[in-house]
Amino acid sequence: MEDISLGVPEPILDRLPADDETVAADMQKAVAGWETQCNRILEEADDEREAAGKLLEAIDRFEERYETYDAFVPELRAWGQSPIYAIAWRTLYADVIAQLHDHDDLGEHLDRERNARLVEDGIRLQDL
Repeated sequence: MEDISLGVPEPILDRLPADDETVAADMQKAVAGWETQCNRILEEADDEREAAGKLLEAIDRFEERYETYDAFVPELRAWGQSPIYAIAWRTLYADVIAQLHDHDDLGEHLDRERNARLVEDGIRLQDL
């Protein structure tokens, strides 16, 4: 599998307040770290299935973080505060997940691994 290349989409950066450049730098640093970790997983894996399994674990963590930030949005609004940063991080997690699924043929491997885990856990597709 080819190396994974991740980035922060410009529309996310454009929506951030212009007077606060630290968040954009934090996002870019975070994405660069995730990219490094993902590529390390690809290098150290014995085969594509092992790589997909470990990347799927990372995606599961990204999905948990997405849900956490998603829960912050209405709470911040209820307190009369701007949810722009929570929305930006939530959108970034969703975009990184999409970037991983769109990479090379990784999406197919991730789907196969997720389905294998469903069956392995004893959950049948008809139960979903």
